[in-house]
Amino acid sequence: MVRVAEFVFVAILLASPEMALLDAAPVERFSFSSTLAVRGLFKKKKPQPPAIETTFKLPAAPPVWPPGKGFATGIIDLGGLQVSQVSTFNKIWTTFEGGPNNAGAAFFEPTGIPEGFSMLGCYSQPNNKPLFGWVLVAKDNSPASNASLKAPVDYKLIWSSNSQNLKQNGPGYVWLPIAPDGYKAVGHVVTTSPEKPSLDRIRCVRSDLTDQPETYSWIWGPGKNYDPNGLNVYDARPSSRGTQAQGVRVGTFIVQNGGATTPLSIACLKNTNGNSISMPNLHQIEAIVQAYSPVMYLHPDEQYLPSSVNWYFTNGALLYKKGEESKPVPVQPNGTNLPQDANNDGAYWLDLPVDQSNKERVKKGNLESFHAYLHVKPMLGGTFTDIAMWIFYPFNGPARAKVEFINLSLGKIGEHVGDWEHVTLRISNFNGQLYQIYFSEHSGGSWVDASQLEYQNGNKPLAYSSLHGHAMYAKSGLVIQGSSGIGIRNDTDKSNMVVDLGSRYEVVSAEYLGPGVVAEPPWLNYFRQWGPKVTYDTEEEIKKAEKMLPGRLKSAFEKIVRGLPNEVLGEEGPTGPKVKRNWNGDEA
Repeated sequence: MVRVAEFVFVAILLASPEMALLDAAPVERFSFSSTLAVRGLFKKKKPQPPAIETTFKLPAAPPVWPPGKGFATGIIDLGGLQVSQVSTFNKIWTTFEGGPNNAGAAFFEPTGIPEGFSMLGCYSQPNNKPLFGWVLVAKDNSPASNASLKAPVDYKLIWSSNSQNLKQNGPGYVWLPIAPDGYKAVGHVVTTSPEKPSLDRIRCVRSDLTDQPETYSWIWGPGKNYDPNGLNVYDARPSSRGTQAQGVRVGTFIVQNGGATTPLSIACLKNTNGNSISMPNLHQIEAIVQAYSPVMYLHPDEQYLPSSVNWYFTNGALLYKKGEESKPVPVQPNGTNLPQDANNDGAYWLDLPVDQSNKERVKKGNLESFHAYLHVKPMLGGTFTDIAMWIFYPFNGPARAKVEFINLSLGKIGEHVGDWEHVTLRISNFNGQLYQIYFSEHSGGSWVDASQLEYQNGNKPLAYSSLHGHAMYAKSGLVIQGSSGIGIRNDTDKSNMVVDLGSRYEVVSAEYLGPGVVAEPPWLNYFRQWGPKVTYDTEEEIKKAEKMLPGRLKSAFEKIVRGLPNEVLGEEGPTGPKVKRNWNGDEA
C-alpha cells in the first residue's frame, strides 16, 4: 500500500501545472524509481569503498610518441636541477570525514623514485575522487660547492590529528622541513608517529631555483564546510603563470592553520633553463591531438552551428569601419584585408551579410566546414603543454532563464554575432599524458581532471556545447548560471551533431617553436570585434520576460540578469582568441 500511495503521489506531481512549465531538458527528470529511492523504500545498497581506493588510468594506453628532443623523456632539467614526475604512492594517513563532500582525504608518500632522485614532499587529495596525482622528485645537477638540494636542518610539527575527534585510520602528523640558509622547503612530510622524521627523508631546494606559490583548490579541512580561518589543506601552484612565467608546480600541498599567511610556508620550483626545452615538436603535437582531441556534442535543438572562419568570410561576412558604416567591405578569404595592428579601439567590427535571407543562412553556421584552431604554448615553466582548441560560431543564440519551475525565453538577450569558445588540453611534458581539460564557459570556465572526464573511442574525452550559448561542459545536463534556482540555463546533451575536434584542425600559433615554423593566419591578428555592439533595449527585454513571473520572483530574476557580464548579455561584439587574457596567461 505504501508503494501504491507513493506512485499516486508521483503521478499527481508530474501532472501538476507547475511541472508542465518545466523545459524538456535532459536533466532534472523525475522517475518512479528515483522517487522511491529517495523515500528509502528500496533496500539500501552495500556501502561502496571511497573513490580514492581506485587508481585512475586512461581507458587506453598512450601512443608511442614520435621522436623529438625533450618531450616525454621522463626528466626535465630546470637548470642545475633535474626533476621527474612520480605518480606511484604509499598511503600514509587517511581521514574519513571533512573536506569536499565531507568525504575526508588521504595523504601519500611517493614510491618508485628513480635512482639518484630525492623526495621533495608528500601528496594529498580528497577521498571522493579516484587516486590521480603526482609529485616531482629531484636530482642535484649542480657543482657540490653550490648544491641544488640539501637536507633540512630540522622539522616543525605544524599539525597533528592526535587530539582531534576525527574518523581516521590512526593519528597523523604533518611536518614542515626547516631549510638551511639559502634553501627553501617545497613540500611537507606526513607521518603516523610523533617522532620527527629522518633528515634524509626529504630535500630542500636552493632559493634561486624556487618561486612564489599560491593556494589553489581545497583538499581538506576537519569540518563539513570550508572555513577560511581554520585548518585547511590546499593544492599549491605558482602564483605567476603564463607562457613566459618560470614557476613550476611540484604537486605537493600547503597546510594553513588559522587563515592565510604571507609568505606561504613552502615554495614552488622555477625553471631557469628556458620554457621550451621540453615542449613537443609539430609531429608530436599532431600525435597528442590524435590521442586526446575531445569529441564535441552539440545540443539536439541547436540552431546555430560552428563553421570554419574561411567559410564565414567567403559567405558574406562584412568589415565595418567607424564613420563609414554605409560602406562595409567584404572580408577576403583568410582575412587578408583585416586590420593587422594590435589595437582594440572600436574603429572596426565584423557583421553578417546585409541581405536578410543570406544573413539567416550564415547565422546558422556550417558544421561541414568546421575547423578547430589550435594555439600550443608552454605552461608551468614548460613542464606542461597547453593546447587551446578554439571553435568559431557565426552567431550566438538568445539566452533562456530558469526561475524555479518556470523557463523563460530572454528575447534578444544573449544574441551576438561572432562567438569564440574553446577547450584547452593540459599535457604533461614528462610523459605525454593528458592531465586536465579546461572548458570555457561564457566569461569564465573550469579545469576538470582527466579522472573526472567521460571518454569514448579510447582516450577521446567528451565535451558538450550548450544550447545557443555554446559554453563548454564536461558532462551533459543542465547548469544554472545564477543562484537559488534562478539563472541562465545552459542545456547540454548528446545528438547526431557531433565532431571530433582533432578530425579537422589547424595549428595557428606555437610561438615557442620559433619564427616561421607556424604561419599565423591574418584573421588571428585582427584585434577588433568579431561582431557589432548590440543596441537593443535590455530593460525592455527584461520586462517582456518578467510578464510570465509572479511578483515574488521578479526582483530575484532582475538581480541575476543585471549581474551578467556583457559577453553573456550579448551587448558587445566579442574579440578573437589572441585578445583573450588566456592567450599568454593561464586559463584560471
